[in-house]
Amino acid sequence: MKGIAYGVGVGPGDPELMTLKAVRLIRENDVIAVPGTAAKESIAYKIAVRNVPELAEKTLLPVNMPMTRDKAVLEIEHKNGAALIEEYLDKGLNVVYLTLGDPTVYCSFTYLQRVLESDGYNVELVSGITSFCAAAARLNVPLAESDEEIHILPGIPEKSGFSGNSGTYVIMKSGRKMNAVKEALKNEASEIFAAENCTTDNEKLYRGSDEIPDSTGYFSLVIAKIRG
Repeated sequence: MKGIAYGVGVGPGDPELMTLKAVRLIRENDVIAVPGTAAKESIAYKIAVRNVPELAEKTLLPVNMPMTRDKAVLEIEHKNGAALIEEYLDKGLNVVYLTLGDPTVYCSFTYLQRVLESDGYNVELVSGITSFCAAAARLNVPLAESDEEIHILPGIPEKSGFSGNSGTYVIMKSGRKMNAVKEALKNEASEIFAAENCTTDNEKLYRGSDEIPDSTGYFSLVIAKIRG
């Protein structure tokens, strides 16, 4: 019988925000995959090992997930990564792939999942706390009230993406484009917040456009309230 591949979210950074199920699966399984070329340098690994110290002694499987938009390169790497995991699944071993946040939101495991399922393997996803939910909690900002909508965007939308569409906008992957994000929201948002490295030791929280720097780290996001 083939093993199961688990995509397990470890949350945004604070080890206390890992779920009990994530901790249990790491403890119960011997093969742990992480994104990157050096397993113990992975942020997801560093979060998990603080809750599960025995993780350091398990079989660690680094899976290269390059940061590139070259589709040909990505397709090759995703197939290579899935093949690494399949070697263990074929032996009847489960593989737990650790990922930041939640495995259903802009997650590298999604690409591996497609290959694995196409190859006939069973995949299960284990939800984790998302960065934007954690950021909203740290900022004490409700993401939605009553019938208010939530819009989750991977970057800056065209201006038409805001006009006439009220609600809460979560703008992911803001980082170095923070100045452009602030400019796009300047005449649209009634409130604007940002979080950098949320729930980690390097966390920075910003309330209001004036507090937000023009450039921030990779793990940054914006929460904006837009009234129609």
